[in-house]
Order: sequence, then C-alpha cells, then structure tokens
Amino acid sequence: MMQTKICHVASADITVNFLLLPQLKSLLKEGYDIYVVCSNGKMIREIEREDIKVKTIEITRKLFSPISDIIAFIKLFFYFKKEKFSIVHTHAPKPALLGQLAAKMAGVPIIVNTIHGLYFTKDSSFIKKSLFVLTEKISAKYSDFIFSQNKEDMKTIVNEGIAKAKKVGYLGNGIDLQRFSFAKVSENSILRKKKELGLSENVKIIGIVGRLVKEKGYIEMFEAMKKIIKKYPNAILLSIGPEEPDKKDKLNKDTAKEYGIEKNVKFLGQRLDIEELYPLMDVFVLPSHREGFPRSVIEAMAIQRPIVVTNIRGCKEEIDNGKNGIVVPVKNPKKLAEAILLLLDNEGKAKRLSENARIKAVEEFDENLVFQRIFRQYKKLEAELHRRHS
Repeated sequence: MMQTKICHVASADITVNFLLLPQLKSLLKEGYDIYVVCSNGKMIREIEREDIKVKTIEITRKLFSPISDIIAFIKLFFYFKKEKFSIVHTHAPKPALLGQLAAKMAGVPIIVNTIHGLYFTKDSSFIKKSLFVLTEKISAKYSDFIFSQNKEDMKTIVNEGIAKAKKVGYLGNGIDLQRFSFAKVSENSILRKKKELGLSENVKIIGIVGRLVKEKGYIEMFEAMKKIIKKYPNAILLSIGPEEPDKKDKLNKDTAKEYGIEKNVKFLGQRLDIEELYPLMDVFVLPSHREGFPRSVIEAMAIQRPIVVTNIRGCKEEIDNGKNGIVVPVKNPKKLAEAILLLLDNEGKAKRLSENARIKAVEEFDENLVFQRIFRQYKKLEAELHRRHS
C-alpha cells in the first residue's frame, strides 16, 4: 500500500526546523510520507536527517515582490504536479497564497492552511488590515480546512468574512514536556550554565526569546531595563533569538547602546540549548506587539518561570493575569518595568505564579494534543474525499 504523500510549505527553513519539525515527525510515525518546501538555509540538513524530503524554493515574506512571487508560484505548481501529493499544508500568508493556488491548479485533492497568527491587529492601519484580510480571503478560497493557532483569530476569520466557521478549527500550540521539564532543573545545572555564559552567580536575569525585531517588543524592553537597573544595577537582560536583517523593523546588538544599557544586555543569538537557558531566568518576558500562540511562553511555563507578557492574542490564552503570570499593556515600558520589578522583589508571589504556570502547561499545552488534532483532521478530510469519489 502506497504511503499518503503530504507536502508542508513554509517561507523559511528556520520555521520548519524550530516550529514545524515536531509535527512533521509525528506524521512520519503515523505512516505519512512527508515533504517540505521552503527557502534554502542552514537548517535544511537538520530537517533532512529526520527522513523528510526537502525541496528548496525561494518564497519571500515581503508583501509585494511580484517577480519573485511569480517565479515561486511556477516552481510550486510544477513541483506539485510532478509529485502528485495527496495533501498540501501551508504556513504563513505568502506560502498560503502561492502554495494553495499552485496546489489547486496542480490538482492536489486536499489543501490545508495553518494561520499562526493573523498579520493585522485592531491597531493596524486601515490599508494594512485591508490588504491582509484580502490576502487571507483569497487564500481561504482554496483551503479545504484552516487551522488557527488561537481562538481569537478564529473569531476574526469568521467576522471579517475570510472563511465560514465550519471551515476553521482550533489547533493551539504545544511543546515537548519531557524536554522542557522543571524536574531536570537543579542548582548545579544553573550555576554551570551561568559560568559557561560568563554570568555572575547572584545576578538578576530577565530573559526574552524572540527575533531581534521591534515587533517582539525589544524597544519597550530596553526602556524598561533603564528603570530596572536603577534598583538592580547588575541585572542582565538575556536575549535569545536571531537577527533579521531583511525585516523593516530590524534591530541589532548596537540598539542597546542607544539606551545606555549595553553592559546589562547579553545577546546570545539563535540557540539549540534553549531548555538549559530558561532556568537561568528570574523572570521571563515577552513584550510582543503581535503573536499567534507563542511557544516560548509555553516553554517558560513548563520550566516554571515567573512570566510577564503583553495583552495580545495568544499570550492572553496562555497567561491568566495574576494567576500564572502578569499581563501588561502593549508598548508600555513603565508597566512592563513595574511588573518585572514586582516579581523580582516578591519571591513568594513569583514562586506561586510560576508553579501555576507549570500546571497549566502540563494540562493544556502538551504537543501531542496538537499532533492529534492535525492527524484527526487529515483523516476526516481523506474520508470526505473518499466519499465524494465513491
């Protein structure tokens, strides 16, 4: 019996390796034959080591790039036509638009899209919102099913007329709870890692995990650090995440100098030992302006860290303000600093919130729940297709 061939389409290899790989490996275990299309990058070999076949096609994330988009579309069409996939599953707006249209024209019988977080918010300009709503509407015409990572986006998809409710389902997000386990954390392991990174034993550490772009809230975090170091002069902001030189809102290590906090910031870049870094953090912070359903927050919850996030979709589903973390307004450095200082100053409160965070992570954010939702939906779509052709 031939294996069902499934192709996942994303813009970047880093997206596949760090966000999608656990899902793809779970589908391999279920007996599917898994392929990936993404732009070329350093992570391709890592993906291929998992017995996943990779086709590199340059798919830019820029909204307007007509020439490169046409080239990508043509390559996708001929690749889908050649491989005769049973399912094409796309991720992010540009791969969704190009990938789903190409799949439809190539005769792929089942087309699925995951919305990892709509690219507009209530604060977006009319033009920006209109463009992204239009893009999502066009993409949705070719979707047999749409996964949404958070519940707020599900409502928006329906309310904005992007797709009907029956076509949209909740995916959520999850992590490997064995890898991100508080049980593995010890005083000795924390001290060893601090020594490896050149950090003092008793220094206060605030951690942020995210790409070096303004959208992740780094500017507000740098402003907040100016207030924090007045009380804790040796406090360190531990930044974990790659630079994104092609993004309009790009930042780099020199940005910290503009705020006079360069001695209090340690940029680690992209790391593969992230589960060993969370335990170092006295407070984990994600001051983003926009998210889908941030995995870094769940990872910090699972390793029982005190957490501060902004009041945005995704984060609000993970953190219940005052119960398992603190939620602050978006783009508000003053409130951000106050929340961080509250947790640094109150060990008992920080401990209570972090313990509750761990409980919620275990109960709601096991990655196996996400795998099951995808697998069940694939089976349902395959059964519906079979009924239509029988």
